[in-house]
Amino acid sequence: MTTYIAYYRVSTDRQGQSGLGLEAQQAAVANYREQIVFEFTEIESGKNDNRPQLALALELCRKHDAALLIAKIDRLSRDAAFLLTLRKAGVDIVAADMPNAGTLEFGIRAVFAQHEREEISKRTKAALQAARARGVRLGSPKPAAGGAVMAAAADQYAATVAPIVRSIVAKMPAASLRAIAKQLQAESVQTARGGTTWSPSQVSNLLQRIAA
Repeated sequence: MTTYIAYYRVSTDRQGQSGLGLEAQQAAVANYREQIVFEFTEIESGKNDNRPQLALALELCRKHDAALLIAKIDRLSRDAAFLLTLRKAGVDIVAADMPNAGTLEFGIRAVFAQHEREEISKRTKAALQAARARGVRLGSPKPAAGGAVMAAAADQYAATVAPIVRSIVAKMPAASLRAIAKQLQAESVQTARGGTTWSPSQVSNLLQRIAA
């Protein structure tokens, strides 16, 4: 009987402490529960390939002749080169959402995961460029412009990025505001002021405007 070492990855300390994201991954591998001999949880962005917990998991896989078990391929990374390198690390990798995948399907899914990340980034930039072309001012207007003008600009910005935000929320339904903020940064979505750093409060305000 094959034994497994489970590897879970969450993006923030808050997700790790609250179980957001982690519980969903554990549920995804529930069918393998009796065969899991060790479990590792990494609190790290998917953009960072330096994963101490993953390295330990792979080492134990080799030591115990076990397979690495993940909920789905993007829990490892959305970088095709990194994923394919892992595939050649001498350890079997089993994703719960495609348990019988061979080398070809794994490679296709790895490329698709990276392609999806790149396409999201392109759509974000295209949406913002189109808004600018229509004369939409995405930065915050000067205070002298008045509250009504500022509110209208904020509403216009929210409408512009709404499809991107909804896509993120659909893929991360239990994500915290901080996790959504990190994802917006990862996808190069600019804030209303034209910045690249998002805070949880900015995400909260944006979600409220989109909902309204």
